Amino acid sequence: MQWLKRNLVVIAGLLTLAYLILPNIVVMVFSFNKPAGRFNYAWREFSTDAWRDPCGVADLCGSLTLSLQIALWATIAATVLGGMIAFALVRYRFRARGTINSLIFLPMAMPEVVMAASLLTLFLNMGAQLGFWTILIAHTMFCLSFVVVAVKARVMSMDPKLEEAARDLYAGPVQTFLRVTLPIAAPGIAAGAMLAFALSFDDFIITNFNSGSTVTFPMFVWGSAQRGTPVQINVIGTAMFAVAVLIVAGTQVVNGRRRKRALSQ
Repeated sequence: MQWLKRNLVVIAGLLTLAYLILPNIVVMVFSFNKPAGRFNYAWREFSTDAWRDPCGVADLCGSLTLSLQIALWATIAATVLGGMIAFALVRYRFRARGTINSLIFLPMAMPEVVMAASLLTLFLNMGAQLGFWTILIAHTMFCLSFVVVAVKARVMSMDPKLEEAARDLYAGPVQTFLRVTLPIAAPGIAAGAMLAFALSFDDFIITNFNSGSTVTFPMFVWGSAQRGTPVQINVIGTAMFAVAVLIVAGTQVVNGRRRKRALSQ
């Protein structure tokens, strides 16, 4: 009992982690399945056919490429705009600053279906053609708040004395920003960008309302589930999970080496 009390938090954390990773493990296992019919819901036989031909299903890779493009451009737009908004809210005092701070959280607190319907109403009243650009605008607006929150938290924790020291050493505003402010704020900006990319790529509700006839990868998966889920979807999901894990692991290794280098100096 004493051992259990000492390790209760660790055990709870490991169980929670296992619960979160279990769906990914199931997807990984069934990416090597060879289903007998349309549905890939029951294990039949080990096979690597889907891995050798991940684009074997019509329109799968096309929808994946489209989702990656939208996620990339939405991430760039949301990161640039969100970064500027975060710096403005932290560094400057202006009218309605408190109101804007409150409004930033609305897209995060609002149900996605409400925001999706509102954006669709806006696009229809403007006479916009639903497709790639409406999805991109909707995703940028949806991801903007998350970037602002991530960057704002980082900027608020920055020590202004570092920038003052740079100005004392005759660095101009541009030099101070590029050599001092931006490197310090970079982890928050990177976190906001990665969060925006994940949210944009994974989004279904807002995309479904504002896509018209355009089909992204989440919409393709949803449509395929009505007729039979191909193994290639599991292959794509496993590959993306592996890439995400490698990015996180690489980041941890780099940060660990930096901390060791800083301690040795």
